[in-house]
Amino acid sequence: MNFTIIRFDTCSSTNDVARDLARGGAPAGTVVVADEQTAGRGTKGRSWISLRGKGLYVSVIVRPLVPEISLLPLAAGLAACDAVEIACGLAPALRWPNDIVWEGRKLGGILCESAFWGNRPDYAILGTGLNADHTEEDFPADLRQAAVSIRIASGTRPDREALLAALLVQTDRRVETVERSGGAEILRDFESRSAFRPGDPIAILVGDAVVRGEYRGLDAEGALLLGGLGTVRCFAVAEIVKVL
Repeated sequence: MNFTIIRFDTCSSTNDVARDLARGGAPAGTVVVADEQTAGRGTKGRSWISLRGKGLYVSVIVRPLVPEISLLPLAAGLAACDAVEIACGLAPALRWPNDIVWEGRKLGGILCESAFWGNRPDYAILGTGLNADHTEEDFPADLRQAAVSIRIASGTRPDREALLAALLVQTDRRVETVERSGGAEILRDFESRSAFRPGDPIAILVGDAVVRGEYRGLDAEGALLLGGLGTVRCFAVAEIVKVL
C-alpha cells in the first residue's frame, strides 16, 4: 500500500473519520491519525479512553482483494505487536480476539469494521489504539491494575512517530500476507503470540451467558475453539461479548 496520512489534533474517532473517507472513495492506504479522540470506541461499543498526546490512535483503510476478511483483525493485532517490538523493544501478547496485552494487562486494542458490495468487501477499516505515554495516574483508578502503557512497561517514553511508522510497515506486510497466501501464516503467528495456550481454562460471555471450557486454538477463519465435556464448540468474534 502507498500510505497517505491525514492528521487531526482531535476527532471523535479515527475509525469514524476513516469510514466516512472510505465511503467517499478514499483509496487503500489512507491513514487517519489523531492526537486525541473524544469518542474513541472499542468492540461492542465500549468506550476507549483516548487522552491527548498519550496514545497512538490510528485507522487504516484497506480495499481487500479477497472476499474472506475474517483474518484481518488478527493480522492487525499481529502488526501492532510487531510494531511495538520493533519501535519500543517490548514483546506484547495477543488476547483473542482483539486485545494487545503485556504481562496480562491491556496495552492496546484492535477495532476492525467493514462494508460489502454484494458478497465482496468494499473496504475494511483497521483501527489500532495503543497506550503509549501514559503514566499510572493517567488511567482511571479502577483500570490501573488492568491497563498498562509502553512507558510503564519499558520505563522509557516511546517515540510515537517511530511507532506509527513501524505500524504502517507491518500492517502492509500482514495484509499482503492474508491476500497472497491466505490464513495459515497469520494463524500460526497469532498462536505464537497468543496469551492463551492449548488447555488453558477460559470463560467467554455470549449474550448473557458465561461459557467455560479449555482453549483449543482457532479454526481456519480465526474463530475460537472451546473444549469441554468431550465436545469442541466454535465461537466467531461477532457472537462473543467478552472474554473473561
